[in-house]
Formats: sequence, C-alpha cells, structure tokens
Amino acid sequence: MRQWIALSLLWMSAILLPVSASAACESLIKFGALTWESGQFTSSVLRHIVEDGYGCTVEEVPGAGPALDTALSQNDIQVIGEQWVGRSPIMEKAIEQNKVAIIGDTLKGGATQGWYVPRYVLEENPGLRSYQDLPKYTELFKDPEDPGRSRFMNCPSGWTCEIFNTRLLKTTGLDSLFNNAHPGTGAALDAEIASAFEQHKPLLFYYWQPTGLMAKYDLAPLEFPAYEDACWQNLLLADGKMDCVSGFPVSPLGIAVSTPFVESNPELAAVFEKVQFTSDELNGAILEMSESKRTGDEQAMVFLRDNPEVWQAWLSDEAATNLATKLGLSSTGAVSTTASSINASALASSFPSWSLETPLNNALANVVQNYGDVFRTISTMALTYLLLPIERLLTVVPPWLIIAFVTVLGWFGVRKVWFALACGAGLFLIGAFGLWGALIDTLALLIVSVLVTVVIGIPIGIAMSGSKLLRKTVTPVLDIMQTMPSFVYLIPVLMLFGIGKVPALFATVIYALPPLIRLTTLGITQVNHEMVEAGRSFGSTHLQLLLWIKLPQALPSIMAGINQAVMMSLAMVVLASMIGAPGLGEDVLQSIQTLNIGQGLQAGTAIVIVAIIIDRITQAFGQGKRTRQKTIEAGRRPIG
Repeated sequence: MRQWIALSLLWMSAILLPVSASAACESLIKFGALTWESGQFTSSVLRHIVEDGYGCTVEEVPGAGPALDTALSQNDIQVIGEQWVGRSPIMEKAIEQNKVAIIGDTLKGGATQGWYVPRYVLEENPGLRSYQDLPKYTELFKDPEDPGRSRFMNCPSGWTCEIFNTRLLKTTGLDSLFNNAHPGTGAALDAEIASAFEQHKPLLFYYWQPTGLMAKYDLAPLEFPAYEDACWQNLLLADGKMDCVSGFPVSPLGIAVSTPFVESNPELAAVFEKVQFTSDELNGAILEMSESKRTGDEQAMVFLRDNPEVWQAWLSDEAATNLATKLGLSSTGAVSTTASSINASALASSFPSWSLETPLNNALANVVQNYGDVFRTISTMALTYLLLPIERLLTVVPPWLIIAFVTVLGWFGVRKVWFALACGAGLFLIGAFGLWGALIDTLALLIVSVLVTVVIGIPIGIAMSGSKLLRKTVTPVLDIMQTMPSFVYLIPVLMLFGIGKVPALFATVIYALPPLIRLTTLGITQVNHEMVEAGRSFGSTHLQLLLWIKLPQALPSIMAGINQAVMMSLAMVVLASMIGAPGLGEDVLQSIQTLNIGQGLQAGTAIVIVAIIIDRITQAFGQGKRTRQKTIEAGRRPIG
C-alpha cells in the first residue's frame, strides 16, 4: 500500500513539476470581478494572458468598487483590470502609501465623460449646446415626480462621479432648477437611457465611455469650460468650498495592482505595462459583447482569437505560443482545423436551443416603443393621485405628531405601555439619526403599495375561495410570483414606468400580492360549514353570507395576509432603491457602495425599528375578537 502511495506521489510530481517551473508566478493571483462591460472584457483578457500564456493559477473575486479598492490595498486581491486614474480616494491613498500601483495605459487616448443628451434633442433644439443653455430648456427635462422642477440623472449613489456631479449642479446654479436623481445602480441608469431613446424622449444625464451604450446610441455631450485641475480636485470633495466650474478630465485607464504583486511577478507587471487597446477596438468589443449577449470572458476569447497581432506584441515568445495553443491558433495566427472542431464540439450541446432571452428582450423593447406613452401616463397618474399626496401629507404633519400617533396606536393594539413607549423612542431615534426624510419616503411608498395590494389581493382571494377552477388557474401564477427572485421584477417595470417611485410601487405590489391572496382564500374556505348553512337557512344571499359570516370569521387569516404583505412590501421597498426609489433603502445601498459602515448600521437599524413596529401592531389587530380581548385583559392585570 505504501509503495502505491509513493508511486502515485512521484507520478503527480512528475506531471506538476514542469508546470510550476515554467509558470511566471509562484502563488494564486486574484482578480477583482468588475461589473461594467469594459472592465469585464479587459479583466478577462488579462486573466487569459496570465493563466493560459504564463501558466499561473487565477481566481476572480466579486465585490463593489470601494470594496475591491480596499481589498487591493490590503493585497487580498492582486489585480483590478480597469482603473480610472484619479477617480477613487481609496485608491489614491493606497498609491500614496505605496500599497498599490497603477501600471499601463489600457485605452489609447484615455476615457471621456460628461453631461449628455440624445443627439436628436440638440437637433430639435438648436439653441441648446452648453450647460449654460439648460435654464432656457428646463421644460424638456421635467421631473415626473416633481412637475415643478426638472431632472438631471446622476450616476449611482456612492460612485465618485455622484459627488462631482452634485457639486457641479450647485456651482453652476442649476440645483435651483434641476432635481438630482440617483438611479441606484449602473444598470438602472442604462435602462433609463435606453428607454428614453426607444421612445424618442429628452433626457439629461451623466455618462462616460468606453461603454456599449455609447456605441449603440448617438449621445451628444454638452459643452463645459476647459478642464481646470485645482477646481476639479475641489469638485471631488463632498464638502469642497470652491465655487467653480470645470470641464471633465480625460481619465487614463490603467491596471491597478498591489505592490507585493509587482515585487513577486515582475514579468507579468512588464506585460501589463504593454497592454493597450484603441478606442475602436474596445468600443467595438463592448458593443459586440452587448449585442451578442456574451459574457466578458466569451468576448475576450473572441477578441484574442481574432486579433493575435495585437496581443502577441505584449507577450514573450514562449507565452504567446502557449496562449496561441490554448486558443487553437497556428504560428501564423490562423485557427487550426483540429482546434476548430474541438471548440465546436465543446460548444455543442445535446439540448436544443430554447432560450427565451432574445424574444423576451425584443418583446419588452417593442412594448416600450409602441406603448411607452401609455405606461408613462399610468406612472403620472400613480404619482399625482397616490404617491405624491400621501408623501406631502406625511411631510406636512409634524414629526412629533406622527410619533405620538404611532405610540397611541402601539398601545391600542398591544395594550402594553412599554411597547408603546418603545415605538415612540424608536421613531425618535430614527429622526436623531437624520433619517426622518428617508423614513417619510419609505412610509409613503409602503402605505400606497399596501393599499394597492389590499384592493387587488382581497377580491382575488374572495373570488378564488368560491371557484375551484379559478384556484387551479391562479395558484401556479402565485407560485411563480412568490418564488421568482425579487430583483427580476425590477427590470421590466423600470423600462416601462421609468426610474423612481412608480416602478418601485408596481414591483412591490407584484411581490406582496401572493401571501395576501393565499391567506384570504384559506381563511374563507376554512369558515365553519355549519355557520354558513345556518346563514343560508335564514335566507341570506351570497353577498350577505360573505359580508356577515365568511369575512368576519376569516378576518384573522386575512389580517395575517395583510401583515405578510406589509412586511414583504417593506423588504421590497428597500430593494427598490436599486432603481432610484428614495428612502431608507437608498442609504443602505449607498453605504454598501462606499463601505460606510456607520451609515449602513444607522439605516439598517431604522429599517429594523420600522419593521418591528409594523409587524407587532398588524399582528395585534389581526387577532380574533376573543384572543384580542384576552390580550387586553392580560395587559390590565397587575404585575405580581
């Protein structure tokens, strides 16, 4: 047995020894997994070079921008494939401390950024050319959530560009005319831009290139003064004091690496110094990646196979040969027949291609193009008659009155003084955290979504309780609604209703409906049959049976459904911050993107307080009459 083990170890070492000897690295190399297209593509190209060309072991680590920057400074990861120089305070500090280095120049000529409008907006409005012309064209960019003002679409909260765009709005004086809208995520911003183009609508927004969207649509930048470094550095500070206006810098794109990586892998660092794409190559790759629905890794493989003359100049002869072999290329750069057949067989599948991705995307695009105005009209009505009135009412009411009302409601529901006082103290704490405005936004969206859910859900539940056919038809739909990941609901409603509160409302209603419908149906079907028969014997109609016997008896179950709908609505309202819905969820999202632990804990604590208050009060009012009376009597009993 020992001989077999020794022979096995000897055989494994004989196989692995040549690999380790020829590899350019001695340890695992971790790449940061970037979320934007150019970052995904560039990182994948670098990973294939390192892994297939130089025989290194590679791992990809996911994370948000600030999280990856921090991880790189601590050498928890070694490479970030695309870094915008001068954009990250975390990275700048790490460079000063000699923990990180930016090497190479991956985009020839650098990356550009600015404030954009669709090209057709400039063609239809010849007087609009500069940011200084915007006050004369505020009517074009009306904010649907605040019709008295216009809207500027900033980049997501927590990104560096969000800070300098906010400062520019102030220093240009445009903050008095334009609301500063935050889309929550880069994908939400892309969806809002795409929706505007599909409907030929005006939109004012910040954007950058290289990106696939820039190659797909004709975006026109607004003119700004020449770039001034001192002014720009001040605009990068959220608390900056200079009242100046500067154009946008052209940002070099480099590869961020940890200092220990450079010291341990000088050969790879030298390769990274040579990596460079032209704007046509990078923009073309991103557009092709987007149009063909490829991942960054798949697009990198296509680029490496189609452009060997580009990357062969970066690598050593041995590494170039290794990578060419992996890609199935001959020494002349042509794809070998054997490799082509191998790749084709590797990609072949025993399953038919029944993907619904392209048809569904095309169907959504057609709906947006042909019926976009209808959905935007619905959005305007929901804002005008539901969301904004309740939000204004909550804003007008003094905070102390809301706290007092919730305190009294808590005592009336639970009949425990300590719980009532805890409710008031919890709301006071939220205000002390500086989150009262965010709380009002969340409560307004929560109240409206629950009202709409109740109005839709209870009648459907009643109808299902009286029809087996309807139950069999609707139940699978409820199963899909309840088990589908909640993020999926955000995608279509964002394209149809635009960014902000209304898509959050509809996504929340869809997510919260199933438990209310199910529990309403269950409560009515479980009503004592003898009581129903007694009502019929006295000549009650179906409506009278429903109103005076079935609904009162099913009330505990219905209230349990409302409780579940409220709690699920609260959870979804927080997630809806990803598509620009304001409130407590926006603070949580911003804290994640900026690694602000204190802000995250404060906003998270506020959400927990609201959830506990709502849950306990709705549970108390959902008890049956006898159970509720017992609770009240227990609360009156003297202690001891």
